[in-house]
Amino acid sequence: MEYNDITYEKTGAVLRVCHNRPDKGNAQSTRLLAELDDALARAKADSEVRVVIIGGQGKHFSAGHDLADGMKLRGDYTVEQHWHWEQEHFLGNAMRIWDLPKPTIAEVSGACIAGGFMVANSCDLVIASDDAYFSDPVLHSMGAAAVEALLHPWVLNTRKAKELLFTGGKISAQDGKEWGMVNHVVPRAELEDFTMKMAQQIAKAPPHATAMLKRSLNRTADIQGYRNSLNAHFDTHTVSSSTKEFWDIVNQGVAKMVSEGKKSGE
Repeated sequence: MEYNDITYEKTGAVLRVCHNRPDKGNAQSTRLLAELDDALARAKADSEVRVVIIGGQGKHFSAGHDLADGMKLRGDYTVEQHWHWEQEHFLGNAMRIWDLPKPTIAEVSGACIAGGFMVANSCDLVIASDDAYFSDPVLHSMGAAAVEALLHPWVLNTRKAKELLFTGGKISAQDGKEWGMVNHVVPRAELEDFTMKMAQQIAKAPPHATAMLKRSLNRTADIQGYRNSLNAHFDTHTVSSSTKEFWDIVNQGVAKMVSEGKKSGE
């Protein structure tokens, strides 16, 4: 696949894949998510790649799903079509990052919103710049029950997840670190080098043993209910995004939804 909306750069045993729509705040177009999936499949099959970094070109990690793109391509989908498409491409994308047998590191700068929150927090580690923030304003902006993959209570504690989602507010990188969601916070100018050094250190470990260790760590979360809870929420999300309340908001237009999302985080 030819990449337009992501970049793909190998440095020794480390692959760095970045959202590459800086003029759109790295919003995730349908093409971007397809390219990200393809890049992950290539990384999985490439024995030279031992660690994958997922980041963003320019100011932001990702402003989330590209709403205009989604409405243009899928605005007339039935409930059934939405369920099947989003299960494969939104929830499925998050789970394929989670299931990748190689360690993944989210390199987060600037905004990490909604769909971007899903991608970053599906990674094994999160390293953020000191100007990064995390948000999921979907309840306020669209009238939907959060994004497709409800990993929020797993990467935060439940009370903080409820506060974030109910208010539509923001979490700073430092707060994210204090609450256990972020591993390290570094100055913006040092983010790329710091993340690469950590990736290179991880890449020194024997690859098969690393894959087996990640498998056990993920199984621990799955035994506690991670995968089942995300699957259960996805069905709830689909119901919530099929209601009159939801469509009354959506029919006001994409600009209105974006504006409401920004206001809820103020």
